[in-house]
Amino acid sequence: MGSYTRPFLVVALLAAVLFINYVDRGAVPTAIPLIQHDLRLDNEQVGRLLSAFFMVYAFIQIPVGWLAERYGAHRVLAGGLVVWSAATMLMGVTSSFTMLFCLRMLLGLGESAGFPAVSKLMAAVVPVRSLGLANGIVAFGYLMAPGVGIFAAGLLIDHVGWRGTFATFGLLSLLWLVPWAFVRLPKLATARSDAATPTWSMVLAQRGLWGTSLGLFSSNYMWYFMLSWLPGFLVNERGFSMHEMEHVGTLGYLVNGCSALVTGWAIDRYIRTRGSANFAYKLVMVLAHGGAVPCMLGMAFGSQSVAVASMFGFQVLMGASSPGVYAMSQILAGPRASGRWVGIQNSVGNMSGIISPWLTGFIVDRTGHFTLAFIACAVMSLVGIIGWIGMIPRLAPIPWETLRPAVRAPA
Repeated sequence: MGSYTRPFLVVALLAAVLFINYVDRGAVPTAIPLIQHDLRLDNEQVGRLLSAFFMVYAFIQIPVGWLAERYGAHRVLAGGLVVWSAATMLMGVTSSFTMLFCLRMLLGLGESAGFPAVSKLMAAVVPVRSLGLANGIVAFGYLMAPGVGIFAAGLLIDHVGWRGTFATFGLLSLLWLVPWAFVRLPKLATARSDAATPTWSMVLAQRGLWGTSLGLFSSNYMWYFMLSWLPGFLVNERGFSMHEMEHVGTLGYLVNGCSALVTGWAIDRYIRTRGSANFAYKLVMVLAHGGAVPCMLGMAFGSQSVAVASMFGFQVLMGASSPGVYAMSQILAGPRASGRWVGIQNSVGNMSGIISPWLTGFIVDRTGHFTLAFIACAVMSLVGIIGWIGMIPRLAPIPWETLRPAVRAPA
């Protein structure tokens, strides 16, 4: 084991790659007021543009999860980064809605490698007792990324415009490949599928898989609503300037990431002293999804100060739920099935990324306000409790070897 890279360093690099993933995908929402003006797009076109990413991202997750287990998650992750970096750079030279739409789809293709590959690697490298903190660190990376992206994009746009901003983000993303090339992983993290790997039918038969999928669909509906439309809501509905929006948005996402980090640490500490991962993870999910409802209503109906306070409350709650989103899957599926499990979970969960941005744009165009969009998020938050609590069995590694049909000896 001494020749392998320390688990903490692997987790840090995985947090970094998902940080880059979210910074790059958040560049369009941040620059959307300027893109909308330059390309003369209406709100429904903006919604379709934001949804284009997920038209590929959601449906390609399952084959990517299989590729991560079949050919090595470390290779699939590196290849995905190259694709999404190229797509980000090319957005800087786009001249039409159609071209930008296609590049958003290419970005979705590359970034689809992120969570299935990362979950496969986490399940293979990190012991179960430490998955809460490990996932908290990773979540800290991707949850605070939109805030950093808003702030960095705002600064870059002032100096090089939105086109130069995309080129800069894409080029800087490639630097992650340098330290990743020197990482040494245990065989279970890089090995191809073998006889001990559970079959597709065994994975698909698990009720817990569909519980994590429904839970993620609910979480992502709210998350992608905030990621895609928060800048527009703050500027157009609440009267913030672009720079005020950048500061409020950045702080909100930083709070989100810190909440994930602290909660992941607290869950691991609780499990070590009390021993119940099932109670710890599920309690956090109930509190987060239940608490998100008044936060969404506060943003919809409250004054400007109430709306901003509700936004920060939502960021705290969703950050707290983030370690469990993938830790629960990694515990249940284990290192031999977590790539496909999370691929399926992300495929279902990210279909909300197609629906949420487009539906929000449609609602805003028809009503002139975000009120109904926030109400839809509140309802969807309650649906998530059904998945996380009602459908997931007691958290423990699934004994895949006992589920495999016995092979009859020849007579």
